[in-house]
Amino acid sequence: MGRLAGKIALVTGGASVPGLGSATAQRFAEEGAKVWLTDRDLAGAEKVAEGIRAAGGEARAMLHDVTSEAQWDEVFAAIEAEDGKLDVCVNNAGIAVLRPIEDMTSADWALQNSVNLDSVFQGTKRAVILMRKTGVKGSIINISSVAGLIGVPACGAYAAAKGGVRLFSKTIAVETAKDGIRVNSVHPGMILTNIQGVAQEDNAANYDATLALVPMGYMGAPLDIANMNLFLASDESRYVTGTELVVDGGMTAL
Repeated sequence: MGRLAGKIALVTGGASVPGLGSATAQRFAEEGAKVWLTDRDLAGAEKVAEGIRAAGGEARAMLHDVTSEAQWDEVFAAIEAEDGKLDVCVNNAGIAVLRPIEDMTSADWALQNSVNLDSVFQGTKRAVILMRKTGVKGSIINISSVAGLIGVPACGAYAAAKGGVRLFSKTIAVETAKDGIRVNSVHPGMILTNIQGVAQEDNAANYDATLALVPMGYMGAPLDIANMNLFLASDESRYVTGTELVVDGGMTAL
């Protein structure tokens, strides 16, 4: 208890349960952080925030479409006005539309890059500006995927965005290292979330083939990613920046 005491954290895409954002927000709050939980599903985000408060934690929910620059500005203005700083930014919001290349449309490509990559730029930029302004030696955690490291069938657009998250994070880590701001990417493998359920329905044949590649033989839990995020958010990772941390049951070791 208390590994994030006194820290202010933003977690995007926090409404889905089970989900990486909601699990991360809950874990952060358990360790003493005040969490700003955002999602385009405000009712869902508020439900997660209410659960955190009921358990004795601090949480605020906000409406947030991560493809909207105006809503990014609103979120950061609210955080600065109420708390005066931001210690941790988790750019978690994402979608997966899995299609083989011949079935992928330009709209599929554009949407996934907008949600999965452009939003990471928007959140990271604003977090860096606020952290520098307030002198916070903070942590920015950008959620990528094993699809940003290896080839995964039917993940063309998703992989392009997630691979972009990895190298973008490295670049900003170099730019901000002298400020004491750390930027890392986290690469989940197959984790039992709502988005995996959609992926399974969307492309069952490739989904089953991919699961068969996990040496541990089963999907991880959102808590597995939340605990990695907790490490990166805490001062325990004070010398960790510009790297990718993989949580995948051995999938990328093959």
